Amino acid sequence: MDTGSAAAFDRMGTLGVEEEFYVVDDEGRPASGSDRLVYGEREPPEPLAGRIDHELFKFVVESQTPLIEDPGDVRDRVVAVREALVEHAGSYDLRVAGAGLHPAAVWRDLDHAEKPRYRSQLDRIRYPQHRNTTAGLHVHVGVDDADKATWVANELRWSLPPMLALSANSPFWNGFDTGLASARATVFENLPNTGMPGYFDSFAAYRDFERRMVEHGSIEDRGELWFDVRPHTGHGTVEVRTPDGQSNPDVVVAFVEWVHALVVDLAERYEDEAAPDAAAGGDGRGLRRELLDENKWRAVRHGRDASFLDRDGESTVDLPTVVDRQCDRLGVEGPRFLLERESGAARQRRIRDAGGLDALCRALLLDEHDA
Repeated sequence: MDTGSAAAFDRMGTLGVEEEFYVVDDEGRPASGSDRLVYGEREPPEPLAGRIDHELFKFVVESQTPLIEDPGDVRDRVVAVREALVEHAGSYDLRVAGAGLHPAAVWRDLDHAEKPRYRSQLDRIRYPQHRNTTAGLHVHVGVDDADKATWVANELRWSLPPMLALSANSPFWNGFDTGLASARATVFENLPNTGMPGYFDSFAAYRDFERRMVEHGSIEDRGELWFDVRPHTGHGTVEVRTPDGQSNPDVVVAFVEWVHALVVDLAERYEDEAAPDAAAGGDGRGLRRELLDENKWRAVRHGRDASFLDRDGESTVDLPTVVDRQCDRLGVEGPRFLLERESGAARQRRIRDAGGLDALCRALLLDEHDA
């Protein structure tokens, strides 16, 4: 049984970006049976070769960047993978779209992947997994110590709802307006082992949890712990899985900058703040998980208009204040860029109101989006 190892955590600050996308026809509508991109006769071009796979549905694919050593290379690597994916899809007369949920996708009409892993999940999880047409953005940041990575993941939890609020890009589900900013988060959280994780005292505690879940048959492998943040015991990273999928690469780059800065900052504070008797003290334990869940719900429902229970659990703080705090402390501008631009949910509603569902489907295409 492979549940990873503390030895995997041996490098600090490296990056990897995983993006889930929708494979669509020329009009931007879901193209069922598009597994040709993964199993077809043509190899994907570099740097996509060996870094593309299906998700649960055949019209959802995941791409991965190569390992990124220098954060300054993120945009070039993300764009290169996207361009290769668009080229590869085009060779089959298909296109690629980005969003947290595809607004025209009706899950009952679409084919599930044949991969044994997904067939097993469908049989075990049933209805919640049968309808899981979600697509997200996952950011990996290397951490050079397993206990440090576990502590960083604990501490990151408060920042995840504001991150979701800024990423919210899935107001439509099965063709109708849900009234939510991120319906993806709600659909995905119907699966087991998702959402806001609990606090883990140490890497040993997290690895023991992984082991028990596998041994008891709750999951088949560690990859089925789909929490919003986790120490990835195979890659030796902290993986943030919170944001909705995106069509705009600049939005992705802003999130990667933000996540990288948060992880590196927390890693630098680990020795001083992780000890139980530290004067400053980490606040990973400080807010009950139920209150963190409340913050996530506010992000799901209200997106940019959300306010959050602050770290003290007593006061509230609005999103612009959160952004200012984090940008000033971390020395980054990505969150401000995200806050100042039109939100994905608002953009989708604007385009649909003005031009209907067909216009919205076209606007989500990677090679045609207007923002």
